[in-house]
Amino acid sequence: MTQTTNSILMIRPVAFRMNEQTAVNNYYQKVIDGLSPSTVNEKAQAEFDAFVNKLRMVGVDVTVVEDTLSPDTPDSIFPNNWISFHENGMVALYPMFAENRRLERREEILDLLEEKGFVVDEIMDYTSAEDDGFFLEGTGSLLLDRANGKAYCALSPRADEELFIEFCEDFDFAPIVFEAFQTVNGERKLIYHTNVMMCIGDTFAIICADSIDDKKERKMVLDNLKADEKEIILITEEQVNNFAGNMLEVVGADERRFLVMSTSAYQSLTKKQIAQLEEHITILHSSLDTIEACGGGSARCMMAEVFLPRT
Repeated sequence: MTQTTNSILMIRPVAFRMNEQTAVNNYYQKVIDGLSPSTVNEKAQAEFDAFVNKLRMVGVDVTVVEDTLSPDTPDSIFPNNWISFHENGMVALYPMFAENRRLERREEILDLLEEKGFVVDEIMDYTSAEDDGFFLEGTGSLLLDRANGKAYCALSPRADEELFIEFCEDFDFAPIVFEAFQTVNGERKLIYHTNVMMCIGDTFAIICADSIDDKKERKMVLDNLKADEKEIILITEEQVNNFAGNMLEVVGADERRFLVMSTSAYQSLTKKQIAQLEEHITILHSSLDTIEACGGGSARCMMAEVFLPRT
């Protein structure tokens, strides 16, 4: 299997705001004082459009779907949490922690992709787990090393271990389970999504190893990455707070590879880290300040990779 794709699905927001239902365990979200909801949404739309434009300029195939005003889905800009697409034609639908995020799942998005020539053979639907209070939020909770058949998961209220193991069995991934923490008001709290503290590229991995408090777990995760010959680039918790873990490798025109991140993530990196990354890949960054502040997610969360076969 390939690790990266040229095809991305993105959802353009129409009523983006800080989601009060997700803020209970996403400690990266903030209220921006003095901005009306309509201004927040306008700023998010401008950031979104500029971001899509940058991706398309380098040859990434971006499918943009406009969100709808009803139902109310303030986090629809982060589709990677409710759906993932796989090379064997399988699609996974995931159980979501916040009730208003469950409304983001829209079947017509699959129809749209099929119209574009993508093939959907089977849908694996895990969403009934919501009824029992168990969640697994897509490629936010799961970090897939598709090429090496491994899935990394930092357990949290949004990433249930049994569901993760079930996913790995269904999709033939070897599960790598650990806990990752961040300091919130002097307390160590679980990081809500694996993809804020870690990113796996084709030949490198970016990880905040310091967030894995258990030494055995930390060693196990790093050993797995080293075994797959990834160059490991370590980032700090402060850099994680600037979304330096929330990056995605994509393929542009002429098979050129790009590491996509926000400008705040890029600005938090050291010269040495940038040089390490540029040995592997071209960096592409875009300003996502409003989306990051209100949504508590960044560039990676906004892109659902489409690995489906084409007709």
